[in-house]
Amino acid sequence: MFRYEFMRNAIIVSALISVLAPSIGIFLVLRRLSMIGDTLAHASLAGVTLSLVSARNPVVGAFVFTAVCGGFIELLRTRFRKNADLILPIILAFSVGIAITIMSSGRLRVNADSFLFGSILTVTRTDMALVAALGVISVLTVVFLYHRLIYIAYDEEAAAIAGVRVRIINYVFMVLSAAAVSVTIRIVGVLVISSMITLPVATALQFEGGFKRTLILSVIFSVIYIMAGLVLSYYLGVAPGGFTALVSVAGIILIIMGKKVHKHAIRALKRAG
Repeated sequence: MFRYEFMRNAIIVSALISVLAPSIGIFLVLRRLSMIGDTLAHASLAGVTLSLVSARNPVVGAFVFTAVCGGFIELLRTRFRKNADLILPIILAFSVGIAITIMSSGRLRVNADSFLFGSILTVTRTDMALVAALGVISVLTVVFLYHRLIYIAYDEEAAAIAGVRVRIINYVFMVLSAAAVSVTIRIVGVLVISSMITLPVATALQFEGGFKRTLILSVIFSVIYIMAGLVLSYYLGVAPGGFTALVSVAGIILIIMGKKVHKHAIRALKRAG
């Protein structure tokens, strides 16, 4: 497996993604904005199709279009709080409409299916450089804004009162989310990007630890899920994105079942004692 260059490229990109995705995802989950990841994932497909039809780099196109959509979501979310639940379906419908219109027009000279389902064959050295650059910038930004992001995640209004520039940081965070989505699209595909961002975090939350512990566990589970999905999908001959999602779901189910078994075992021991 490792003798193939495309697999080596895919593993390097997957390692970067497994750190980046939960680093962004944990703040989305804590702020109850998990569905934003799914909306931005579909927005990225529109960016990909627009780039492909204009002969541009699809990863860059996905990032630019997704970042614009993320900024638009934040703008509408702050302006129309009473109807905030309608913003995501509007952006999602707009993005999917653009993607389907372009894909059905016959103007695309390449097959966009690899972006829908993920494909390890499409990862190039240029993509690796883009993923590394966006990944490093995103992680460094998270580190720089770490305490303020935590404050906003737990209480946005209190953070604003304390002097945190909530609106600006929210816009920056949307750009970071767009980066996470756009660099993930090559491996896992549009349809399951949101699961890569949220499921490792959901698994880590089952251990009910503090924020730092949850973040570390999220990265660990992300590495396990993505690498396992990538390697197993190679040998099974299936799309890595979908299989990685299945591995992630299986992982969180096993953790939940393990917790229940552990609790029952402790109760049994207490009764026996």
